Amino acid sequence: MKKTEDFETEFSEIKSKLFDIHNDMKSFIEHANQQHMENVLQHLKKDYNTTIANHLTDEIRIGLSKNMVRKCERKDECTSIFTDLLDKNTDMIRKDRISGRSIEENRAKMDELKGILPYKKCDKCYSELTELFSKQVNLMHSMNIYDMNREQGKDMRSLPIQTVVDDILEPVCHPKRMEILRAVYTETRTFSSLSEITGLRGGNLLFHLQKLSESGLIMQRHERGDYMITARGFRIMEGVSDIHTSLNTDTEKEKIQI
Repeated sequence: MKKTEDFETEFSEIKSKLFDIHNDMKSFIEHANQQHMENVLQHLKKDYNTTIANHLTDEIRIGLSKNMVRKCERKDECTSIFTDLLDKNTDMIRKDRISGRSIEENRAKMDELKGILPYKKCDKCYSELTELFSKQVNLMHSMNIYDMNREQGKDMRSLPIQTVVDDILEPVCHPKRMEILRAVYTETRTFSSLSEITGLRGGNLLFHLQKLSESGLIMQRHERGDYMITARGFRIMEGVSDIHTSLNTDTEKEKIQI
């Protein structure tokens, strides 16, 4: 009887461990697949934008060469001006950084050009410029990378402020918690390694780990197991990184302009 009970107990423990292993593998695969898919999609988008931009570049050269007035002493000069203006739009598509302000500045430059055209025959060349420009902007709209309403700002009236603070901002507002998230962003970490990285010991480290776990940003593979980032935590870290990069890029541009 005692052996039977011991066997059932041991079998139950093995079953429980196998269940934990199964859940660990499932979580790991889901997380790995998501990261892989996001990386693949990012590369595909980059390749797609580059292909479209290259096509537009060829279309600009062909369109201007074919449809501008052939016999004109200013053809080369105008072709260079038109090409430079249109290439600015193309470059934004290639970099996937569409600026509504830049689009409108280019449109204003076209209007200025129209006002200083010296000949009647210039209308034909200017018409080709505006047609190519419109094609570029329409393409940006169809690719969903340029939206004037989005450029002007999103409607924030429905933003759940308290939820954003509680679920996103508050959990990551502490430097030590950001250190933990950065550490588990690409690999699992043991309690000891996180202690070494953050300089926290025992209960102090456990407090921050529990805070991140309760917020759904990290998870423990099983009791006393390694810590790993969740899909939610991964997306938040990606967002934080994008914001940081965007702000730094804008700052550098402002410094150059100054």
